[in-house]
Amino acid sequence: RQGLAIGIVATAIIQSSSTTTSIVVGMIAGGLPLNIAIPMLFGANMGTSVTSTLVALGLAGNKKQFQQGFSMATVHDFFNLIAILIFFTLEMLTGFLGKTATVIAPSLSGSGDGVLAGIFESIGDFIDMITEPLVGLAGSLVEPLGDVWGGVALAVLGIVLILFSIQFIGNILNALLVGKAQDILYAALGKNAFVGVLSGAAITTLVQSSSTTTALTVPLAASGKFKVRTLFPFVVGANIGTTVTGLIAAFSASGAEAEAAMAGALVHTLFNTFAAILILGVPFLRKLPPAGSDWLAAMATKNKLYVFAWIGGVFFLIPILAVFISNALS
Repeated sequence: RQGLAIGIVATAIIQSSSTTTSIVVGMIAGGLPLNIAIPMLFGANMGTSVTSTLVALGLAGNKKQFQQGFSMATVHDFFNLIAILIFFTLEMLTGFLGKTATVIAPSLSGSGDGVLAGIFESIGDFIDMITEPLVGLAGSLVEPLGDVWGGVALAVLGIVLILFSIQFIGNILNALLVGKAQDILYAALGKNAFVGVLSGAAITTLVQSSSTTTALTVPLAASGKFKVRTLFPFVVGANIGTTVTGLIAAFSASGAEAEAAMAGALVHTLFNTFAAILILGVPFLRKLPPAGSDWLAAMATKNKLYVFAWIGGVFFLIPILAVFISNALS
């Protein structure tokens, strides 16, 4: 339970499940037991969806757009809540995901020198080549503030950049989504749930950020060109795509810790894949996330306090209380 709460809060703060899972995979390689790490990976899934919820706040000036955008933002929350409720319970009772990942891991990990490992490492190196200079520049600018306040400044800057970037991209998409372009995107995202999942997974794999991918759906839904139920499979696919970063981190491990790291990364991949298959495949379960997000969006449109109660309660207050209560009982 503590691991689940820590995963939620940590990912909500840094707004990157990819970063959280990579850190956890590294900790597994360093000796962290898999059964302790698994709840953290589950929590990372939940914490990452706070980004799109924050993006929806930028639409607060228009009630109709806000309701559609906030429903889209929180459908990811409800999906992850249901997935965690089912698979966290299953894992605690049976250890199904951990055992399955442990069986598969040896065939994928090796010594980290395989062709597949080289492909993933090359992708990671290419992205690092682009982003590391920018990250280094930002770090040097806030260095005079010290580690704590410098980190806070970077976090705030990151949130601001995400909001401006998503708003800019959203405006471009709204301008482009006419005629044939709209038909093509609609075919990719909505007419077939399987294609929608694959699209979300592919795009998230390329950008290595499910937060960015899912946040992009908010202005699409707010524009009225796409319904929440149409875009829902796309954000489910983003959950799968974000696990690639953990796999890259696992491939970089070598020696005795390689198998443990790969098992941890595979748990995250299996969790998101099985959750997508189960929830999208069972009609009753598939209806629950959109129904929940529509209900919450209607409440939030009437009173914005529900927005802050949802963000503060689900992503911070409840997980932190769970940690304190668990420590008090132990």
